[in-house]
Amino acid sequence: MRELIDRRGRVVATVGIVAGVALFLWLELREEPDRGMTAMLLELVEIVPIVVASVGVGLLMRALGQQREDQRALLRDLEVARLEGRRWRAEARAHLNGLGDAIDAQFGRWHLTEAEREVALLLLKGLSLREISAVRAATERTIRAQAQAIYGKAGVTGRAALSAFFLEDLLAPISDGADRAP
Repeated sequence: MRELIDRRGRVVATVGIVAGVALFLWLELREEPDRGMTAMLLELVEIVPIVVASVGVGLLMRALGQQREDQRALLRDLEVARLEGRRWRAEARAHLNGLGDAIDAQFGRWHLTEAEREVALLLLKGLSLREISAVRAATERTIRAQAQAIYGKAGVTGRAALSAFFLEDLLAPISDGADRAP
């Protein structure tokens, strides 16, 4: 589409230049019909830059209008993207809050202490035992003992199994088995 507009613009510019030069020459001939060929060529040399500049200004104005239209379209697209982003964040926030509530409820069913709950959340976030000990201002040995207590109460074998307990159903839709391949 842009190529067609560019081609049409070149045609319009060429026609404009030729028509402008012809008009100026016709006006000159009308004023002084007895002019010689040399005088007409000198007039042509004077007229062509004016006509070319005029057509150039017209084309620049047209290009400016197209750029403004493109800018408006980009601003509309940006606003749509912003609105979609806000909507997505709001939906994700509701889901994440629900997930947080579900995790907290599960911690309650496992009878985790408040310290174990905090350590378990930090384990789920992927922090190392050393990082957790720094965050909690506890020794790494204490954090390791709390992690083992968490795994025991949850009935899992380690950090990966603890994470999988909460994340397994989030990664794929729950299936009733009907859509599985044989």
